[in-house]
Amino acid sequence: MSAQSDPSAAVVPEEWRAAFRWLEGTLGGRVVRAEPQPRWRPAWLIDLERDGEILRLYWRGERGLSEGINDVYDLEREERILRVLEAQSIPVPHIHVVCPEPRALVMQRLPGRSNLALAESEAEREAVLDHYVEILAAVHAIDPREFEAAGLPSPPPGQAALGDLDLWERIYRKAKRRPEPLIEFALKWVRRHAPRRERASFVLSDSGQFVFDAGRVSAVLDVEYGHLGDPIADLAGLRTREIFEPLGDLSRAVRRYGEISGAAVEPDLLWWHTARFALYTPLSVAHVSADPDPGVDWAQYRTFLLGQSRLALQGIAEATGAETPVLPLPAGEASPISPAHAALVDALSRRRDAAAESVDAYEAERCLRIAEHLRRVDEIGPEIDRQEREDRTRLLGHPCGVGTESDAEIEALVLAAGPERDAELLDYFQLRILRECELFRPAMREMEDKVAQPIHF
Repeated sequence: MSAQSDPSAAVVPEEWRAAFRWLEGTLGGRVVRAEPQPRWRPAWLIDLERDGEILRLYWRGERGLSEGINDVYDLEREERILRVLEAQSIPVPHIHVVCPEPRALVMQRLPGRSNLALAESEAEREAVLDHYVEILAAVHAIDPREFEAAGLPSPPPGQAALGDLDLWERIYRKAKRRPEPLIEFALKWVRRHAPRRERASFVLSDSGQFVFDAGRVSAVLDVEYGHLGDPIADLAGLRTREIFEPLGDLSRAVRRYGEISGAAVEPDLLWWHTARFALYTPLSVAHVSADPDPGVDWAQYRTFLLGQSRLALQGIAEATGAETPVLPLPAGEASPISPAHAALVDALSRRRDAAAESVDAYEAERCLRIAEHLRRVDEIGPEIDRQEREDRTRLLGHPCGVGTESDAEIEALVLAAGPERDAELLDYFQLRILRECELFRPAMREMEDKVAQPIHF
């Protein structure tokens, strides 16, 4: 056994050695392999030997933020959801135990791959997505009283579409650090245009997460945001997931869902849900971007914020028939500190590559993304600021800068404006998010230039 895999080795922090000893005492047996999974939340791949057999386990820890995401739903709630789904024959990992410190779900680790980009063929990709859509329809058909008994509240009459939006907005208000005019605009639009929906089903919410093997879904994963709401929400969730992981032809998936469920999917409803669900990420991570806790993967959360804000605006544009404006791309220019940025990026790139797939590589990647962003700001920041100042001046009617003071003015304008200014504000915010994405382009990785896949009904 290698030192990296040996849970008693000195490279494993004491809190984890203590956790593994707790796991051995609770489940019985001996941990023979424990490898950290490089992620933005604590995660371990664990093999536990018991009675001559190996239990393949996955340790899923808390997100680790002091407020915001961590305050939305707890691990015990996710455990209860998983147990209901398992009892209803939905393929989900079996929960073995909940660890109190460090807090984590210890669940069955099922075989398979977790990204359809790794499918062996297009035929397998289609088969897996077809199977997942069948599972979605089966999940939505479960009697919601099963989940009510597990502690999930039903939405008020007619408000199934809004789902748990109130909760996410409360989290946002509690954690808000600075003016967030884009979020306030999108939130106001979503609430103003909320459709009346009576039927409430259990929805996964953050749908599209699963492992697959031999053309079938092995297990549905990450159900922590599940709630009682409008089932069409999960089709919008597939659109937001697809910008991270290629899922295939979502138009085909939407049509197939309609055939299986017997309910035709209305385009306007899907566009609205796209805006609503994409908004959840900005609501929960805006404060991390503004004022990150020590140790937080700032670049990843900034990517989440920008990418999902762009998707929320896309949903609004689809619903209103608005065009997406084109950003005049600035040419980069060298500055006196450009060599320093280049040297820093090169050094961190070498460190990441030398560490290969280890946790050290993940840490180096976190730093590298920030360095790449700063180099991009040095190259095009002045021109981006000039464009932004011009647009803010046009919007507010007086010369202004690009800092917190003018953001506060724009937020006040958003809150006071009626629907007659929606088109103007949407156009401004679409250009604004394109500029922010351009400044962050080198660090956005898998979300660079990503928009939701068009749906053809």
